[in-house]
Amino acid sequence: MRSLIYFVVIGLLLLLIGCGKQDNSLEVTATAYTSSPTETDSTPSLTAWGDTLRPGIKAIAVSRDLIKIGLSHGVEVSIDGLNGKYIVLDKMNKRWKRKIDIYMGLDVKKAKKWGKKKVVIHWPKKTL
Repeated sequence: MRSLIYFVVIGLLLLLIGCGKQDNSLEVTATAYTSSPTETDSTPSLTAWGDTLRPGIKAIAVSRDLIKIGLSHGVEVSIDGLNGKYIVLDKMNKRWKRKIDIYMGLDVKKAKKWGKKKVVIHWPKKTL
């Protein structure tokens, strides 16, 4: 009987640990931005959270409604169709909903070529 209880407890722990590793996912509209003063303001490399962006960094800005569901500062995000992980380092104007902006350094042509797309993003669920 004791060994049965032991296996049940271990099984429940494994189940709980496994559940915590699933990702959140959501379809969002994705656009792109650069560190161009014409796109932002007089401090184009400074994010709303105070981070400094530089070409080559994989960063995104998120609409504020996404912050409320777990896409807060520093969260790593995977974007379907793109390689690597992107870090949430910037937040967008309150008028945007369910949207991300992918940072493209100084490459305005690349940002314009990206345009506006629907993508699925993934980020880890918070664990206790």
